[in-house]
Amino acid sequence: MITIGSILDAFKRNRTIGKEARELWDLDFFGISAEQRMYLKNSAIETNVNLIGRTISLAEFRFTKDGERQENDFDYLLNVRPNTDQSAADFWQDFIYTLLVENEVLVVLSDNNDLLIADDFTRNEYAVYEDTFEDVTVKDYTFKRKFKMSEVIYITYNNEKFTSFLKGMFTDYTELFSRMVETRMYDSQIRALAEIESTQSLNEETQTKLNNFMNRMYSAFKNYAFAIVPKIKGFNYSEITANQNRVSKGVEELDKLKRDLTGNVANVLGIPASLVHGDMQEYETAIKAYIRFCIKPLVKKIKDELNAKLIPKEDHQKGLKLEINGVSEMNPIEHAAAIDKIISSGGWSRNDIREKFGDERVDDPRMDEYVLTKNYQTLDQLEGGGDKDEN
Repeated sequence: MITIGSILDAFKRNRTIGKEARELWDLDFFGISAEQRMYLKNSAIETNVNLIGRTISLAEFRFTKDGERQENDFDYLLNVRPNTDQSAADFWQDFIYTLLVENEVLVVLSDNNDLLIADDFTRNEYAVYEDTFEDVTVKDYTFKRKFKMSEVIYITYNNEKFTSFLKGMFTDYTELFSRMVETRMYDSQIRALAEIESTQSLNEETQTKLNNFMNRMYSAFKNYAFAIVPKIKGFNYSEITANQNRVSKGVEELDKLKRDLTGNVANVLGIPASLVHGDMQEYETAIKAYIRFCIKPLVKKIKDELNAKLIPKEDHQKGLKLEINGVSEMNPIEHAAAIDKIISSGGWSRNDIREKFGDERVDDPRMDEYVLTKNYQTLDQLEGGGDKDEN
């Protein structure tokens, strides 16, 4: 006969058994959180942003006036060693990474004449006066002074689409990726049951012995191709997935998801997706599009800011300017045929061509002459009737 008391006793007994089981096996039912898959987001960012950073790190900064290179105190800082801890390549790669990911970057000049990228700062904006920056922090040091806008290098990326994409879309992708990983792990998981007779006394000594036995049995099954364990009375172990036909799914779907996310980030940044995926069939076209729509706008932003902050207005009006070379220029060897046609058509001088391909102008008046036809005649020779025969 079932009574109210027996029902209550059953509930008490079940709670006791459940508590004892948790203490015995230290069970932890868990899933894979989206936060644990944030490496998916980091991978997509690193692949794209570091590609741009490595490209900009190849830049050479030149101060020129009337086509001739000029010596400047910032030459060493921009091209060799911006600060005591970074080379120029590392500095500009870090500069681009901060600009793209944080949507802005601030560089200050320390009292030791080091260019330092700020990790944190507060910007005070004014309608009439120039903005100021305070609480500028680099690593673990915070400057006590305020920096005026004219004293710093400050660039904003102004790509709200990329910023919102980082904040929103990655959440969906990481959750989807987590579910796919969980499904993959579930399909290949070996599940088993360990049964213990409830008549056993679950004291501390018995729990310790059973725990040790379970650990040794688990290690044997995990580490050895063939494992034999003793069967003890009151303890049964059985696999519930041993006879199931598990369909092992490949990792193609996971790779496709990562590829898709990386490609979406590339498109937002102006990088052809085929370039980050390593598709060599469209390599030449992708490189041209990458330079034109991604690198050149960034170079223009950097060049405009450096010209405004490093060159006084009166010197700039006299022809002094800063040029960035070595990034967006084409390879002259690969375009030798086009160069030949440009020069022979009289469109540009040879010095003009050198400048367009990132080389310095040659101090030779003949390099500034315009030639025409395949014989490379000067305009004066053409007006005089062409080459004269020498007898």
